[in-house]
Amino acid sequence: MSALGVVASGPAADAIATRVPELVEAQFASKLFAQDATLWGPEAESESAIRLSWVNLPRSSRPLLGEISAVREQLRGEGVDRVVLCGMGGSSLAPEVICATAGVDLVVLDSSQPDMVRDALVELARTVVVVSSKSGSTVETDSQRRAFQAAFSEAGIDPTTRIVVVTDPGSPLDEQSRADGYRVINADPNVGGRYSALTAFGLVPSGLAGADLEALLDDAEAVADVLSADDDANPGLRLGAAMAGTSPLRDKLVLVDEGSGISGFADWAEQLIAESTGKQGTGILPVVVGGPTDPEVASPAGDVTVAHLVGDDTGAIGDAGDTLVHADRSQIEISGPLGAQLLLWEVATAAAGRLLGINPFDQPDVESAKKAARALLDQGTGTTAAASATDGAVEIRALGGDWLGDAATVGDAVAALLDQLDPEHGYVAVMAYLDRLKDAALAQVRPVVARHTARPTTFGWGPRFLHSTGQFHKGGPATGVYLQITTTPHEDLAIPGREFTFGDFIASQAAGDAQVLAEHDRPVLQLHLTDHDAGLAQVTEALSQLSPSEGEA
Repeated sequence: MSALGVVASGPAADAIATRVPELVEAQFASKLFAQDATLWGPEAESESAIRLSWVNLPRSSRPLLGEISAVREQLRGEGVDRVVLCGMGGSSLAPEVICATAGVDLVVLDSSQPDMVRDALVELARTVVVVSSKSGSTVETDSQRRAFQAAFSEAGIDPTTRIVVVTDPGSPLDEQSRADGYRVINADPNVGGRYSALTAFGLVPSGLAGADLEALLDDAEAVADVLSADDDANPGLRLGAAMAGTSPLRDKLVLVDEGSGISGFADWAEQLIAESTGKQGTGILPVVVGGPTDPEVASPAGDVTVAHLVGDDTGAIGDAGDTLVHADRSQIEISGPLGAQLLLWEVATAAAGRLLGINPFDQPDVESAKKAARALLDQGTGTTAAASATDGAVEIRALGGDWLGDAATVGDAVAALLDQLDPEHGYVAVMAYLDRLKDAALAQVRPVVARHTARPTTFGWGPRFLHSTGQFHKGGPATGVYLQITTTPHEDLAIPGREFTFGDFIASQAAGDAQVLAEHDRPVLQLHLTDHDAGLAQVTEALSQLSPSEGEA
């Protein structure tokens, strides 16, 4: 009996009935766990060949546990009990979920926003920093590392005793860190970042924070056999088919937690799905919502499948054999412990990649935004063209077409952007390059926008989302409209050894992403807060005043 549950209704159930037998006949599951790189076609083979070791991680990661435990005990003996993780995307999202679910504290610094970075540079006497970067060349993580090295040194603390580096063997970060005397723990190099939850990237920060890693791996290992079985009951194949096998394709997957007991799981799944599938003009857009009353769950559109994350003793659409609630809707209900679900969703996403005909292990459009940001930094600026209009403390810019018209207020500019939305297939992406902790209340506008447009709406914190939905925005179907919010920081922060500041860097990241979106003919509205507090109040008010659509009213 599997610890995993995957129940479906409506078009999602139809997809399972029609597409799972295809996967079983192709022996997809057993070949996946045998690390067969041919499963996604010849174009994907070279990348897949070096990205499939994640299937064995529940067993192969066991030797890490003793090393992590020893480091934790040593640090605790020295009074070091605050763990800060510097990492982006796959290097940060899994530890965040693991620690939140375990109820242990972990400070996740996955931003280049100067106010956020500064707020993390505190309590150094009791702090250990985990610097996680697969390639060792991630600019955000390198900048954070430089800031902490300088802060430790200024506090009279040897940074080599307080920074633990997690990276691939032989990476530039690996070689330089070892030469400089830092403690380095290598991750499996044959695992991509978003599949790395059970590698050193997920386990080191989580273990140092106090999470039970053995139980996590036990839960994953307990379902490995059922996930590798060429069987119609395989929950990984069922979930993958429900995600990517509907006909016509329902390319929005709404993720709603309804008592799963796993804190923040949808944010981890969002990156896994969006970055793996959003390419070549197709893909599955994950839409993380706050609860069952949000509009994408209460009144899902015709291109939506709703994934209910539930506990073993709860059910959103009914238990197997029961009459399903709203049985005509495309829905999935998923249950199981964290370790098991990490492996489940990875298998499902790999299966979805095969059904979509794409390579689930590359991220071609993430690099384009990075290149644009670097070019803007080299020019010494993170700004774009002159503002089309200024409304109080907000500068208004429009990219990706001549659609702004004579809009000169925040409210009118937002209305002009939303007028570009495809009412049948479109989505809205709100992208906030702000402090995701202190400015967290802004996320409350997400369901307001969704009710107003009657379309799925995502909310992402920049630059965090660039390693997640950012790939889908540029590589997926051209059906989105994009609202980008940037700010002048309360106070900028220098990056030791760099000619640019954190403020320069995040400005160029935002401008670079907007530039690439515009080059893909995506409409982008940039709202820049010249005064953070006043501008944020303006934007929040304008978005909060959006009225529900006729169908939502």
